[in-house]
Amino acid sequence: MRAAAAPRAARDVRLLVVDGATGAMSVASSAELAALFEPRDLLVVNDAATVPASLPGRTARGEAIELRLLAQASDRRWTAALLGGGDWRTRTEDRPPPPRVVAGDRLALGGSLSARVVGLRPESARLVEIELGLDRPSEPALADLWAELYRAGRPVQYAHVPEPLALWDVQNVYAARPWAVEMPSAGRVLDAAALLALRRRGVAIAWVTHAAGLSSIGEAALDALLPLPERYEVTEETWEAIARTRRASGRVVAIGTSAARALEGGARAGRREGVTDLRIGRGLRRAVVDAVLTGVHEADTSHYALLGAFASEEVLERALARAEAEGLLGHEMGDACLVWGEPRASSRRPRPRARPEAATTAK
Repeated sequence: MRAAAAPRAARDVRLLVVDGATGAMSVASSAELAALFEPRDLLVVNDAATVPASLPGRTARGEAIELRLLAQASDRRWTAALLGGGDWRTRTEDRPPPPRVVAGDRLALGGSLSARVVGLRPESARLVEIELGLDRPSEPALADLWAELYRAGRPVQYAHVPEPLALWDVQNVYAARPWAVEMPSAGRVLDAAALLALRRRGVAIAWVTHAAGLSSIGEAALDALLPLPERYEVTEETWEAIARTRRASGRVVAIGTSAARALEGGARAGRREGVTDLRIGRGLRRAVVDAVLTGVHEADTSHYALLGAFASEEVLERALARAEAEGLLGHEMGDACLVWGEPRASSRRPRPRARPEAATTAK
């Protein structure tokens, strides 16, 4: 499948619409988006803004690296992926292996930004725990640290997009808190005109915040583990919106795989916020989500595997073949796929606790 090689306007996005129960499918334009839903349906978006999570730098020995932020553990601490020299113009899997680092090593990341290696993750030597800081004697204010991160970093990018992306290229129009290290890109089709059309149609919008992670780290065994555990927040207002939708016989649609993961993970954990390690796929009994809008992805990706919770393998294979026949574009700048699932296992509303018993994530 051909990947979209540049950001496109929402009006240029096409949608493959798949009924997982019957196997019926069709292609619609983004101008027809609102008509794909019924009044009383609820769309749930991930409002996480995208952080400039790609940080070129050097080790104390002068070796070139790229640090890709992966998950935030506290105000200054992150899990990050370490790549060898080069940039996005080389495919991630073709990048040289990173230099060896140990706890205590300091990485220079441009300007006054630096990272101290706190430890290595057991999954791979490419995964490191770091603490961000500035090259100054005293501990910097958090606002100064974030400002320098935004000066030194740039969006995570892959080789199928040859021209450098600006940070505004990877933000949804409703983006809020800077939690995501890659854009929750299914929301690209929801520009201001689409949101207005949905409102006029009587379709409600609710929000979750989910720290969408990296799509690839470049090591096959490690990429097979993606997505790693990610933090989420689903407010009581969103759970109430879901309850109203159920009472009105409406349907809940997750805009993006990260929104689906937040809703299904939160429902199973019984918590409004926390960290979810839920991997959605074939055999999962969905508790909340009736349909998912996502990008068009190849069969070996975790995004495609998630669709197995909504449609059979036979239907998904036909959908992928239809997407290729229609010339739909793949990856994060590409076209979209709306998959309606078979009836959920239960319509009972999950009741997360008002506050998590053990909150380990920072706001």
